[in-house]
Amino acid sequence: MANKIRERIIPSSGNVFADMGLPDADELDTKARLGAAICRIVERRKLTQIEVAAALGINQPKVSALLHYKLEGFSVERLMRFLTALGHDVEIVIRPRPRARSARLAVRAA
Repeated sequence: MANKIRERIIPSSGNVFADMGLPDADELDTKARLGAAICRIVERRKLTQIEVAAALGINQPKVSALLHYKLEGFSVERLMRFLTALGHDVEIVIRPRPRARSARLAVRAA
């Protein structure tokens, strides 16, 4: 008879970096979401790394890092500029938070 292991499931907060207890979790989540949006655009348009490098004004090794989610060397602002360079709008919306939760930083890609 197999031993039954009880697994404890903890619901996500919606930010895996916060769930892991990492410092700067909001910034890491924002960078990941912006990076994912860039990767989807590059994939959808079937761009080569050289074409992406030319469009973004960076070298090919930096494009490779970006497309492999190695985002340490990229600021949130720079990632937003990359999205506009790829022909996409970036909007920042500021509004009061609902009383039911704490203030947050959220990125949604269309």
